[in-house]
Amino acid sequence: MRIIPKGILLRPILLHKCPKCHEGDLFTHPNPFHINGYFDQPELCHHCGQKFEIEPGFYYGAMYVNYGASIAISVAVFVAMYVLGSPWEPIDYIVGVGLALFLMSPYTFRSGRSIWLTIFVPYESNPEKWPKNSAKKVEQPK
Repeated sequence: MRIIPKGILLRPILLHKCPKCHEGDLFTHPNPFHINGYFDQPELCHHCGQKFEIEPGFYYGAMYVNYGASIAISVAVFVAMYVLGSPWEPIDYIVGVGLALFLMSPYTFRSGRSIWLTIFVPYESNPEKWPKNSAKKVEQPK
């Protein structure tokens, strides 16, 4: 049983899947905290053949999505520290927010790319409408 069924917009965003088929992995390593290669993406979806980098520099826009997520995390950590803690010094807030941003950066990086790609590539449940180069499944390199 799937946690999030195919066809729901949040599936490719939260699970970092291909937005076209909701099956293929968007990143080579499923763990965002894998030190070596958490930036690595396959060129094509191994399930439907969707090209992940649509044009050169496509993911520059994902930086704005990542920036917005970082601001949301910063505000949430600040409010949590303010509400839950007694008197904090300003340096404590800076360290707390900085630590949270550092620990969440691999996940926000991947989520930013996933959201950006999902904006431009719609879900298609009919395999006949997948890209032309997906007549057969693309073998994923190991």
